Amino acid sequence: MNIAIDGPAGAGKSTIARLTAKELGFVYVDTGAMYRAIALYLLDNKVDIDNEAELKDALNNIHINIVYESGVQHVFLDLVDVSEEIRSEKVGNMASTSSALAPVREKLLDLQRDIAAKNDVIMDGRDIGTNILPDAELKIYLTASVDVRAKRRYDELILKGENPNLEDIKKGIETRDYQDMNRDIAPLKQADDAVYIDSSDMKIAEVVDKIVKLAKNKNQ
Repeated sequence: MNIAIDGPAGAGKSTIARLTAKELGFVYVDTGAMYRAIALYLLDNKVDIDNEAELKDALNNIHINIVYESGVQHVFLDLVDVSEEIRSEKVGNMASTSSALAPVREKLLDLQRDIAAKNDVIMDGRDIGTNILPDAELKIYLTASVDVRAKRRYDELILKGENPNLEDIKKGIETRDYQDMNRDIAPLKQADDAVYIDSSDMKIAEVVDKIVKLAKNKNQ
């Protein structure tokens, strides 16, 4: 069984998908982490993403591997575990830009579909239900207000000991929303058959419980 969870940045997709996968005994596939790994490589190697030939050469040199240890996903970029490094704001912003490029999406499409074909998976991203797994048995569109998403990210960074600016985070989220929803290739949108969930006023456990019930109903 495949479950697709789409939604904007900061909606809690990764957290919700990870916990739901654990509850159902599914494999959790964080596609955003894959795009972030590519973004990290592009940044570290100062690749001109507007130069298609240079971009394609760089992508040919990128090797991404997803490893699950005790139910926790680890992302390896050329044999180096970059699971923590890819979570920076800088990498996230580059991922939002580079993931709109056709060569980048083609790089990961087969990998994502192959994992889904071989496992019961929950996969989250921007275009899972509309493009990557259009035949998924259950599709979720998970969102929350911009203010709520910005505050969640702010709190995360505070816990990490950083000194973020809430307004800057909010503006960054609004920019990423616009980019994700207006890109030419596989833009973020709700699939026609997706269940809409606004988590602004919901606790994490409530969202997980709702998706688990929807999944079990599909299997009846």
